[in-house]
Amino acid sequence: MSYTATETATHTLPSFHVPKQCKAGVVVNEGPDFRVEVQDVPVPTPGPEDVLIKLNATGLCMSDIHFMMNDWALPPMSQFGTRCAGHEGAGVIVQVGERVKHLKVGQRAGFKPIVDVCHTCDACRGGKETYCQGAIFTGLMADGSYKEYVVSPERYTSLIPDGVSDYVAGTIMCSASTAYSSIKESGLRPGQWAVFPGGGGGVGIQGVQLAVAMGLRVAIVDTGAERKALGEKYGAEHFVDFKETEDTAAEVVRLTNGGAHAVFVTAVQSYPTALGYLGGRIGGQVMCIGLPPAGRFNLDVNPSALVFKNQSVKGTLVAGLGDVDETLDFARRGLLKLEPTVVGLSQFNEFVQKLRNGQVAGRIVVDFNRP
Repeated sequence: MSYTATETATHTLPSFHVPKQCKAGVVVNEGPDFRVEVQDVPVPTPGPEDVLIKLNATGLCMSDIHFMMNDWALPPMSQFGTRCAGHEGAGVIVQVGERVKHLKVGQRAGFKPIVDVCHTCDACRGGKETYCQGAIFTGLMADGSYKEYVVSPERYTSLIPDGVSDYVAGTIMCSASTAYSSIKESGLRPGQWAVFPGGGGGVGIQGVQLAVAMGLRVAIVDTGAERKALGEKYGAEHFVDFKETEDTAAEVVRLTNGGAHAVFVTAVQSYPTALGYLGGRIGGQVMCIGLPPAGRFNLDVNPSALVFKNQSVKGTLVAGLGDVDETLDFARRGLLKLEPTVVGLSQFNEFVQKLRNGQVAGRIVVDFNRP
């Protein structure tokens, strides 16, 4: 049994009509030649401890592309019965299960890269729940935010604060909070250099803003006037265009007076050259964020170089509940801004394919309320 809001003797709570069918971007021909087709699909029913969220918007993420292409050496979406990718959703709770204790109909909520975790293992109990071996990955093991109505367990649902639009909040569920978690994990201090290969892209540009807000000095390695302007607008001190610079690593080392304190790799093509941006920086780190296709763009690491310079390579996955909340607060305070390209359902596949082909700067958001 589940409940929608009703009128009481003292006040009227929000009330929502929940349809039987909803719009969804369904993956067709899963694999290298996939496409996304907008179809009518059944609205799911929340369990007793779940909430039903009507999404107003979903961001598009490269992880969606990899799931639909099935190039990460993971089981395919179809093996789990999943038809809809996506994990950057934002909307409103329209129905709650009978045992839901705290969340209410009408509250704004997001849909993250992980639907739920076990909450009992060492990772979950130690504040590292996104590394739970029982994690349910959104858009792979369960239908994701390409679907207008989604079910989320109360215990792992993130609320969206006032002052943060759905267009911004959706992307925070993954890209911005993922970048934020990596910056936190690096332990960089204000005034140190953060270098972002691919910093003009959807994940990178949010990482740039967060790094600046955290007091770091930022350099971007990317290409194109549009991405350069975007980076400079959000506080990057340097933009190294890899198409115009013969030795990008040497230029980064020169501009940062010895090398990056940390390199945050969001553009997977940059992994083979990422260590070069550290230069001779003692304690420099390469933080791995982007996930490349299986067997491609690997790092060639010389252990001796790491030993003599105290350098390291470290990976971070998506953000947990706490880091998502903290990232949302950066946006609420105006320290994380996003001006995404917003498209309607009729352009769903077109912009998924543009993202796949590297033809976008910044972030793409699909609005379920636009045709």
